[in-house]
Amino acid sequence: QVQFAESGGGLVQPGGSLRLSCKLSEAVGDNPAVAWYRQSPGNQHEWVAAITRIRNTDYADSVRGRFTASRDYATNTVFLQMNSLKPEDTAVYYCNTYFVGGDYAPVYPWGQGTQVTVSS
Repeated sequence: QVQFAESGGGLVQPGGSLRLSCKLSEAVGDNPAVAWYRQSPGNQHEWVAAITRIRNTDYADSVRGRFTASRDYATNTVFLQMNSLKPEDTAVYYCNTYFVGGDYAPVYPWGQGTQVTVSS
């Protein structure tokens, strides 16, 4: 069963913006803590951002000040607003749940992700 449906990726020029969405299935519970991760070719998954049930957020140093996580309780959807995008942000982006107080280790198998490409 697919737990996460990521969308919103695409091709954007450096300095541009994208807004990613992560629709959570009912199986993962009601508005759990959710993190965003990314994986570029040849690399492992990298944690990017996180948002708790009560909307506390945390960000990797590489994206802090440029990315913003948010959520919509009514639709059980989490968003990642990405501004001032750089070529090094190019990756497949994934969402997953995590246990608050841990190290953002993902709980479920990965979804299909959404490709973000930053290039002129």
